[in-house]
Order: sequence, then structure tokens, then C-alpha cells
Amino acid sequence: MRRSAIEYVEAKNLRKDVTQFRTGDSVRVHWKVKEGDKERVQAFEGVVIRKKKGHNRATFTVRKVSFGVGVERIFPVHSPRYEKIEVLTRGNVNRNRLFYLRALKGKASRVESQEDAEMRRAAASHHAAKANAS
Repeated sequence: MRRSAIEYVEAKNLRKDVTQFRTGDSVRVHWKVKEGDKERVQAFEGVVIRKKKGHNRATFTVRKVSFGVGVERIFPVHSPRYEKIEVLTRGNVNRNRLFYLRALKGKASRVESQEDAEMRRAAASHHAAKANAS
């Protein structure tokens, strides 16, 4: 009885318009910021380094480097405080947690996009087919 009441209350607060994204994707989160009596939208753009599941308590962590300093921010997936989540590029990663990006500097800290990986695979198969034909 008690469990179903908790699930009922939690289900009422779930967002229906959650954007689908994965770890490694570059996203822009439009977050509502309240300053005094004014409210504005602030964009936070970076790479998703972690997704934590948990029904209505699910969160994701976005990392960006701003003026040489790494900044990470944790966002609740079902929060009414964000306006939208834009997926800028799809990342090509084999891990669920990308904490190793914290230790990398410069271009090494970039995540390869899926489009780049597909182009590289197509070029490799083209070169292999050319070599076999010779």
C-alpha cells in the first residue's frame, strides 16, 4: 500500500518530454535561473560523462572546460527547472562513465563523434576493397 502511494506521487512528477541521449554525447542544457524576481534561461554546453538511473531521481553529469578550468554540473533528468536539452553531437564511446576525461588536457579530452567514426570505418573498408582488387 505504502509503496504504491509513493510510486503514484513520483509518477505525477515525471517529465514526458525527456530528450534521449547517451554518455559521450555533446549536449546543451537550457536551465532556468532565478535571480531576485527575474527568471532567465542559461545554457550549459558540454559532454555527458555520466548518467545515473533511478526512475524520478535519475541524473546526468555534464562536463565542459571553461577558460582552462573543468566545470561539471549534475542535472536531474525530471526537473521542471530546465527548458530543454539539445543533443549537439552523438559521441562514440565504449564506456558508461567517462571520468578519465578529467585527467586529459586539450584535444585529447575530446570525444569522437559517431559521424567521424562511421566515415573512418567507410574509408578503411574502401581502402581494404581497393587493396584486395589489386
